[in-house]
Amino acid sequence: MIVINSFDEYKSLENRMIGESSWHKIDQDQINRFADATLDYQWIHVDEDRAEKEGPFKSTIAHGYLTLALIPYLWKQIADVRNLKMEINYGIENLRFGQIVPVNSEVKLQATVKTVTNLKGTVKAVVEAKLLIKDQIKPAYTGDVVFLYHFME
Repeated sequence: MIVINSFDEYKSLENRMIGESSWHKIDQDQINRFADATLDYQWIHVDEDRAEKEGPFKSTIAHGYLTLALIPYLWKQIADVRNLKMEINYGIENLRFGQIVPVNSEVKLQATVKTVTNLKGTVKAVVEAKLLIKDQIKPAYTGDVVFLYHFME
């Protein structure tokens, strides 16, 4: 895990792949709980029997937005940004889903710091996030996660 205490430390990481999280298994219980939280009960996610019999993947698959919702959890395993007044998840740019995530897959986040900009005291960090799937070549997605930080001086 990398520790970042200031704008200058963050800036020094530009254009570097800074790490990967540990593997996280997405099981049916997590998929079902996400469906409950979002009210997205599409059968391809929650109906195991139908997905096995009728689905193109022969099993349920994780919601795309569930895999995105894991970013904060997985990011915190890669970078410990300290000395903060506040941190804001500002957005995701250039997101592309490249591969489905079947139930019981293990995924991990790979992070590359693209740019770090000081906007009059607010630090904007753009981090390329790739969600890798164990034993798969293509990532589940790639996108640029944008964080805003207010460091204590």
